[in-house]
Amino acid sequence: MDLAIPVILVIVKVLLVIFVVLTFVAYTTLLERRVLGWFQVRLGPNRVGPWGLLQPLADGAKLLLKEEVTVTAANRWIYLVAPLIVVTCALTPFAVIPFAKDLYLDRIFDQAASKFVLNTGVISDLNVGILFVFAVSSLGTYGVLLGGWSSNNKYSLLGGVRAGAQMISYELALSLSVIGVLLLAGTLSLTQIVEAQDSVWKWYVFRQPLGFILFLIAGSAEIGRTPFDLVECENELVAGYQTEYSAMKFGLFYLGEYAHLLFLSALMTTLYFGGWQGPFFPPIVWFLIKTFFFAFVFIWIRATYPRLRYDRVMAFGWKVLLPVGLFNVMVTAFVYTLWLQYRG
Repeated sequence: MDLAIPVILVIVKVLLVIFVVLTFVAYTTLLERRVLGWFQVRLGPNRVGPWGLLQPLADGAKLLLKEEVTVTAANRWIYLVAPLIVVTCALTPFAVIPFAKDLYLDRIFDQAASKFVLNTGVISDLNVGILFVFAVSSLGTYGVLLGGWSSNNKYSLLGGVRAGAQMISYELALSLSVIGVLLLAGTLSLTQIVEAQDSVWKWYVFRQPLGFILFLIAGSAEIGRTPFDLVECENELVAGYQTEYSAMKFGLFYLGEYAHLLFLSALMTTLYFGGWQGPFFPPIVWFLIKTFFFAFVFIWIRATYPRLRYDRVMAFGWKVLLPVGLFNVMVTAFVYTLWLQYRG
């Protein structure tokens, strides 16, 4: 009984987070379509349900009911597994994102559970949380590569190779942009990084402005958002790595894309904008406000900038972002070392 209660609480917490994340991911697609319509002076989805709020449900039903087509010459098992890899690697990192503090489920069960204190603000507060994030999210590249290769389509293969090269290139800059925050926080735990930003002026966006800009640009390229969406460039690759996919297999790729968008917004909130910290409102409300603000920013960028040429995308990652990221790490380490000596 003593062991069963914590296990049940963890399972409830995982299922709750998955349900909430998938719901937010579905409605992020609606948010993007409505915001893009606003920027382009047209109406977005507004027919299904009041104000179009049931459009994500209609889209999901459409994908589920469409005919499943598997390419005859495809490597069947890899072809089927690739979308699952993308979705799994997009959803798993949410396990270490601290989205609130001091939320408890223990009193839902009987009084025997009252001695278990379980903070539901994070599924797993790993002391190496940021390493877990980069380790798992980087595996999503395999799903895209395998999806393009297993389809036995030259355009899909080219899209997969593009995706792999782009993700690997910009992942280096993304990792370097975070090192400055880790040096200042002195920890790899995302919860402790948030707790270190206990006032607005301690937010790392003010102490690491260059790192934040690098993170914003490299993160946008990492998830293949405009202007870095060369992995699914319709005027060159038909549709990209997912050309030969249909129905829900096609939908899983886009579910993974929007889950990555939401996760990147949540990670930016955690690392640079104080996470759940804020006055007046409950912590979970602050976290959601900040997260969806960044999701709006990514949609805004998509509506504003044109797609870059692929060779320039790669050159920008290696020749600009990587050197600037190294410079930011060196300057942060130098200044922080001087500050420690002065303080001592």
